[in-house]
Amino acid sequence: MVKPRLKRCGRKQRAAAVYRIVAIDGRSRREGKDLCKMGFYDPINNQTSLNIPAILYFLEKGAQPTGTLFDIFKRAGVFINFVRKSINKKKAKGEILI
Repeated sequence: MVKPRLKRCGRKQRAAAVYRIVAIDGRSRREGKDLCKMGFYDPINNQTSLNIPAILYFLEKGAQPTGTLFDIFKRAGVFINFVRKSINKKKAKGEILI
């Protein structure tokens, strides 16, 4: 199963790490080979950069983000876009009549 996950980057033994947000196979280790880079997260400076279309693509395919990433995505409003996109797809198929 593919999981959106944080991958640690930067210098060794740095007091505060910088993380890259990646899609990775759930069975691989934290620094393993990633499938797609979806952004980065710097907890010290509170900076986040997200590639929303890539994130929505993997969420539509059933990827389950980790707890920390769930909170980051929630703050960025990713799930609002995800719900809107899924509703629009259902309307196009004729499943929802409003």
